[in-house]
Amino acid sequence: MKKFLVAPVLVLAALTLAVVPAILAQAPPSQPITIKDPAEFNAYQNATTQTDPKAKAAAIEAFLTQYPQSVVKNSMISDLVDAYTQSQPQDPAKIVDAAQRLLQVDPNNLKAMYLVAVMKQQQAQSNAAQMPQLMDDAAAMATKGLAATKPADVKDDVFKTQQDAIFPLFYSIISRDALAKKDLPGAITAFRAELEYLAKNKPDATKTSPWWNDTFFLGQTYTQLPAPLDPKDLINGIWFLARAESFAPNPTAKSGIEKLAKYWYKRYHGKEDGYEDVLAKSALTIFPPADFTIAPAPTPKDIADGVVTSTSDLSTLALADKEYILANASHDNAEKLWALLKDKVTELPGTVIAATASQIQVAVTDDAKADKKADFTVNLKTPLADKDIPAVGSETNVDSATETKALVGTFDSYTQAPSAMITMRDGEITVTKKKTAPHKPTPAHHTAAH
Repeated sequence: MKKFLVAPVLVLAALTLAVVPAILAQAPPSQPITIKDPAEFNAYQNATTQTDPKAKAAAIEAFLTQYPQSVVKNSMISDLVDAYTQSQPQDPAKIVDAAQRLLQVDPNNLKAMYLVAVMKQQQAQSNAAQMPQLMDDAAAMATKGLAATKPADVKDDVFKTQQDAIFPLFYSIISRDALAKKDLPGAITAFRAELEYLAKNKPDATKTSPWWNDTFFLGQTYTQLPAPLDPKDLINGIWFLARAESFAPNPTAKSGIEKLAKYWYKRYHGKEDGYEDVLAKSALTIFPPADFTIAPAPTPKDIADGVVTSTSDLSTLALADKEYILANASHDNAEKLWALLKDKVTELPGTVIAATASQIQVAVTDDAKADKKADFTVNLKTPLADKDIPAVGSETNVDSATETKALVGTFDSYTQAPSAMITMRDGEITVTKKKTAPHKPTPAHHTAAH
């Protein structure tokens, strides 16, 4: 099946710190912390009261260097992470370093895990040589974050709020790593886990970025699975593409996704009718209902059998239609037509695919011509002279000003798809001379006598 991408619509970019939820800031400790050393307390006050992020980061670094075992070490490193995150321009290396230091003293800190994951992913976008490793590092940290347990000093409701904010982001990072490695099933699993989590906790978020983007990528990933596509996978792909179309943020994205969704819908259903119903339903729920389905396009057998059933006189069908029925219909319907054709003589207008003195292979139907594949074999009654053997690519029936040439033959046998072929016997090239109008002499002109 053709792979169809709409690259200009969206770019699978890394998540940015713009989507870091404010809720990830650590909750204040349940008990106040007392710093007994006045000098240490003054250094602490100096660092924590700085308003400029860069100055605050520098003051915290100095504090941690001077008091590496301070009772406020954990909270100071957390503040350091925030300061580096808020500094402009951001320094990814410093953010990652501070977040990793926070994980050393607080292994289940979701904020630190997210920052390491998202910054690694951002670094991968600008470092082609290290991209695979950086993407894997980001996904590994996201996976670790999904398994993190609640720190003792964080309240249950606060931790749950943090999870709801960050877990979809973790799944998104994992899905992007899978796509980078062309692990399409793995990407689908992660994208679905992301949307399932959102469906339970904040379903309306799926209508906006970045979750709307991932709905689109989930749909597109389903359609990119190796051929032959499982019908269920293709139906899922169409559903998520249609949902993404409904919530596209601008006309350009909407138009591009609509074309993609309709392309796959038509490939599966055969035509565009019914797509608007899918579009309407997919806008209501994130996942398709259990009983949701799309009727597949009729098979060649369905079409051929339908023609036989609906045609009162099969002999009136065009030759190409007769060939289609013999190639694709059920055995009984093909035999019903063959009973009318067997031993009958007919002309075979088509394109020569191969020819010898004793046999001509012809493509009669449009599909056969497009594929340059013969669907009729004509065994000749009398061998042709070399000069009379038709050239490959020439037409069997030619109508000129002086004569009409036609290839004719008698229906002899047939085989059905996948190697459909109708064999004719007693073939010959007939030539019919056209009568020319009798010559009339030009009337004589007489000059009157003077």
